[in-house]
Amino acid sequence: MPRLLVVLDVDSTLVEDEVIELIADRAGVRAEVAAVTERAMRGELDFAESLHARVATLAGLPVSVLDEVRAEVRVTAGVPELIAGVHAAGGMIAAVSGGFHEVLDPLATDLGLDAWRANRLATADGRLTGLVDGPVVDAAAKAAALDEWAAAAGLPRARTVAIGDGANDLGMMARAGLSIAFDAKPRVRAAADLALDVRDLSAVLGLLGLRG
Repeated sequence: MPRLLVVLDVDSTLVEDEVIELIADRAGVRAEVAAVTERAMRGELDFAESLHARVATLAGLPVSVLDEVRAEVRVTAGVPELIAGVHAAGGMIAAVSGGFHEVLDPLATDLGLDAWRANRLATADGRLTGLVDGPVVDAAAKAAALDEWAAAAGLPRARTVAIGDGANDLGMMARAGLSIAFDAKPRVRAAADLALDVRDLSAVLGLLGLRG
Protein backbone atom coordinates (compact mmCIF):
# COMPACT_ATOMS: atom_id res chain seq x y z
CA MET A 1 0.00 0.00 0.00
CA PRO A 2 1.38 3.48 -0.85
CA ARG A 3 2.43 5.66 2.06
CA LEU A 4 0.62 8.72 0.75
CA LEU A 5 -1.23 10.18 -2.24
CA VAL A 6 -0.40 13.63 -3.61
CA VAL A 7 -2.92 15.16 -6.05
CA LEU A 8 -1.99 18.23 -8.07
CA ASP A 9 -4.03 20.70 -10.04
CA VAL A 10 -2.59 21.12 -13.54
CA ASP A 11 -3.02 24.59 -15.08
CA SER A 12 -0.85 27.14 -13.24
CA THR A 13 0.25 24.40 -10.81
CA LEU A 14 1.76 21.34 -12.51
CA VAL A 15 2.35 23.55 -15.55
CA GLU A 16 2.99 27.29 -15.74
CA ASP A 17 0.29 27.88 -18.32
CA GLU A 18 -3.50 27.98 -18.59
CA VAL A 19 -3.81 25.56 -21.49
CA ILE A 20 -7.17 26.86 -22.66
CA GLU A 21 -5.59 30.30 -23.08
CA LEU A 22 -2.85 28.85 -25.28
CA ILE A 23 -5.53 27.26 -27.47
CA ALA A 24 -7.60 30.45 -27.45
CA ASP A 25 -4.57 32.35 -28.71
CA ARG A 26 -4.90 30.39 -31.96
CA ALA A 27 -8.51 31.53 -32.25
CA GLY A 28 -7.67 35.18 -31.54
CA VAL A 29 -9.70 35.22 -28.32
CA ARG A 30 -7.01 34.84 -25.67
CA ALA A 31 -7.78 38.06 -23.79
CA GLU A 32 -11.49 37.26 -23.64
CA VAL A 33 -10.87 33.69 -22.45
CA ALA A 34 -8.19 34.76 -19.94
CA ALA A 35 -10.62 37.21 -18.32
CA VAL A 36 -13.20 34.47 -17.84
CA THR A 37 -10.56 32.04 -16.53
CA GLU A 38 -9.42 34.59 -13.94
CA ARG A 39 -12.98 35.12 -12.69
CA ALA A 40 -13.61 31.37 -12.51
CA MET A 41 -10.40 30.75 -10.56
CA ARG A 42 -11.36 33.47 -8.10
CA GLY A 43 -14.69 31.72 -7.58
CA GLU A 44 -16.74 34.50 -9.15
CA LEU A 45 -18.20 32.25 -11.86
CA ASP A 46 -19.49 28.67 -11.91
CA PHE A 47 -16.62 26.63 -13.31
CA ALA A 48 -18.64 24.35 -15.59
CA GLU A 49 -20.55 27.26 -17.12
CA SER A 50 -17.34 29.22 -17.59
CA LEU A 51 -15.62 26.24 -19.24
CA HIS A 52 -18.45 25.69 -21.69
CA ALA A 53 -18.39 29.40 -22.57
CA ARG A 54 -14.63 29.42 -23.09
CA VAL A 55 -14.56 26.20 -25.12
CA ALA A 56 -17.33 27.55 -27.35
CA THR A 57 -14.94 30.25 -28.54
CA LEU A 58 -12.60 27.56 -29.88
CA ALA A 59 -15.11 26.13 -32.37
CA GLY A 60 -13.65 25.60 -35.83
CA LEU A 61 -9.99 25.39 -34.83
CA PRO A 62 -8.14 22.49 -36.47
CA VAL A 63 -7.25 19.67 -34.09
CA SER A 64 -3.63 20.19 -35.12
CA VAL A 65 -3.43 23.27 -32.89
CA LEU A 66 -3.34 20.89 -29.93
CA ASP A 67 0.03 19.60 -31.11
CA GLU A 68 1.32 23.18 -31.12
CA VAL A 69 -0.04 23.78 -27.63
CA ARG A 70 1.47 20.58 -26.24
CA ALA A 71 4.87 21.77 -27.46
CA GLU A 72 4.37 25.17 -25.82
CA VAL A 73 3.29 24.03 -22.35
CA ARG A 74 5.96 24.65 -19.67
CA VAL A 75 6.28 22.28 -16.73
CA THR A 76 6.56 24.15 -13.43
CA ALA A 77 9.97 24.17 -11.75
CA GLY A 78 10.50 21.32 -9.31
CA VAL A 79 7.89 18.95 -10.77
CA PRO A 80 10.32 16.12 -11.67
CA GLU A 81 11.93 16.42 -8.23
CA LEU A 82 8.54 16.33 -6.49
CA ILE A 83 7.43 13.25 -8.43
CA ALA A 84 10.73 11.47 -7.78
CA GLY A 85 10.62 12.37 -4.09
CA VAL A 86 7.05 11.15 -3.59
CA HIS A 87 7.85 7.91 -5.42
CA ALA A 88 11.03 7.42 -3.41
CA ALA A 89 8.96 7.71 -0.24
CA GLY A 90 6.62 4.99 -1.49
CA GLY A 91 3.86 7.40 -2.42
CA MET A 92 1.58 7.96 -5.40
CA ILE A 93 1.28 11.24 -7.29
CA ALA A 94 -1.64 12.18 -9.54
CA ALA A 95 -3.09 15.18 -11.35
CA VAL A 96 -6.65 16.30 -11.95
CA SER A 97 -7.40 19.11 -14.35
CA GLY A 98 -10.13 21.43 -15.47
CA GLY A 99 -8.10 21.43 -18.69
CA PHE A 100 -7.87 18.76 -21.33
CA HIS A 101 -6.78 15.14 -21.72
CA GLU A 102 -5.49 15.93 -25.20
CA VAL A 103 -2.67 17.98 -23.68
CA LEU A 104 -2.34 16.29 -20.28
CA ASP A 105 -2.07 12.65 -21.42
CA PRO A 106 1.38 12.77 -23.07
CA LEU A 107 2.70 15.13 -20.39
CA ALA A 108 1.54 12.92 -17.53
CA THR A 109 3.02 9.86 -19.21
CA ASP A 110 6.37 11.58 -19.75
CA LEU A 111 6.47 12.82 -16.15
CA GLY A 112 5.59 9.43 -14.69
CA LEU A 113 2.38 10.36 -12.90
CA ASP A 114 0.45 7.44 -11.42
CA ALA A 115 -3.01 8.70 -12.41
CA TRP A 116 -4.66 11.71 -14.00
CA ARG A 117 -8.04 13.02 -15.12
CA ALA A 118 -9.19 15.95 -17.25
CA ASN A 119 -11.86 17.14 -19.67
CA ARG A 120 -12.04 16.13 -23.33
CA LEU A 121 -12.59 18.42 -26.29
CA ALA A 122 -15.23 17.28 -28.77
CA THR A 123 -14.11 17.14 -32.40
CA ALA A 124 -15.67 16.52 -35.79
CA ASP A 125 -14.03 16.37 -39.22
CA GLY A 126 -10.63 17.28 -37.74
CA ARG A 127 -11.85 20.44 -36.01
CA LEU A 128 -12.90 21.44 -32.50
CA THR A 129 -16.68 21.70 -32.21
CA GLY A 130 -16.67 24.17 -29.32
CA LEU A 131 -18.13 21.55 -26.98
CA VAL A 132 -16.78 19.48 -24.10
CA ASP A 133 -17.04 15.71 -24.62
CA GLY A 134 -18.53 14.21 -21.45
CA PRO A 135 -18.99 15.53 -17.91
CA VAL A 136 -16.98 18.57 -16.90
CA VAL A 137 -14.15 18.07 -14.40
CA ASP A 138 -15.23 20.72 -11.91
CA ALA A 139 -14.55 21.15 -8.20
CA ALA A 140 -16.82 18.24 -7.24
CA ALA A 141 -15.18 15.97 -9.81
CA LYS A 142 -11.72 16.88 -8.55
CA ALA A 143 -12.74 15.99 -4.99
CA ALA A 144 -14.27 12.73 -6.22
CA ALA A 145 -11.06 11.84 -8.07
CA LEU A 146 -9.01 12.28 -4.89
CA ASP A 147 -11.45 10.09 -2.95
CA GLU A 148 -11.48 7.45 -5.71
CA TRP A 149 -7.71 7.23 -6.01
CA ALA A 150 -7.24 7.09 -2.24
CA ALA A 151 -9.84 4.33 -1.89
CA ALA A 152 -8.28 2.31 -4.71
CA ALA A 153 -4.91 2.55 -2.97
CA GLY A 154 -6.36 1.67 0.42
CA LEU A 155 -5.33 5.02 1.84
CA PRO A 156 -7.24 6.97 4.49
CA ARG A 157 -7.92 10.61 3.65
CA ALA A 158 -5.49 11.62 6.39
CA ARG A 159 -2.68 10.41 4.13
CA THR A 160 -3.72 12.46 1.11
CA VAL A 161 -2.35 15.83 -0.01
CA ALA A 162 -4.03 18.23 -2.44
CA ILE A 163 -2.17 21.09 -4.13
CA GLY A 164 -3.91 23.81 -6.13
CA ASP A 165 -4.27 27.50 -6.84
CA GLY A 166 -7.87 28.26 -7.85
CA ALA A 167 -11.45 28.00 -6.59
CA ASN A 168 -11.92 24.84 -8.64
CA ASP A 169 -9.41 23.14 -6.30
CA LEU A 170 -11.18 23.97 -3.03
CA GLY A 171 -13.28 20.79 -3.02
CA MET A 172 -10.34 18.39 -3.25
CA MET A 173 -8.34 20.53 -0.84
CA ALA A 174 -11.13 20.27 1.71
CA ARG A 175 -11.20 16.47 1.31
CA ALA A 176 -7.45 15.97 1.65
CA GLY A 177 -5.61 15.36 4.88
CA LEU A 178 -3.30 18.26 3.98
CA SER A 179 -4.03 21.09 1.56
CA ILE A 180 -1.35 23.29 0.02
CA ALA A 181 -2.10 26.55 -1.79
CA PHE A 182 0.45 27.00 -4.58
CA ASP A 183 0.94 30.65 -5.60
CA ALA A 184 -2.80 30.74 -5.12
CA LYS A 185 -5.78 33.09 -5.30
CA PRO A 186 -6.63 34.78 -1.96
CA ARG A 187 -9.68 32.59 -1.36
CA VAL A 188 -7.60 29.45 -1.79
CA ARG A 189 -4.76 30.69 0.41
CA ALA A 190 -7.28 31.40 3.16
CA ALA A 191 -8.75 27.89 2.97
CA ALA A 192 -5.48 25.93 2.73
CA ASP A 193 -3.53 24.36 5.57
CA LEU A 194 -0.26 25.64 4.09
CA ALA A 195 0.66 28.19 1.43
CA LEU A 196 3.65 28.09 -0.90
CA ASP A 197 4.52 31.31 -2.71
CA VAL A 198 7.70 30.29 -4.51
CA ARG A 199 6.95 28.74 -7.91
CA ASP A 200 9.01 25.61 -7.29
CA LEU A 201 7.05 22.47 -6.50
CA SER A 202 10.10 20.67 -5.12
CA ALA A 203 9.52 22.84 -2.02
CA VAL A 204 6.52 20.61 -1.28
CA LEU A 205 8.95 17.82 -0.35
CA GLY A 206 10.13 19.88 2.62
CA LEU A 207 6.55 20.55 3.71
CA LEU A 208 5.87 16.81 3.64
CA GLY A 209 9.03 15.97 5.55
CA LEU A 210 10.42 14.09 2.59
CA ARG A 211 13.74 15.93 2.50
CA GLY A 212 16.06 17.71 4.93
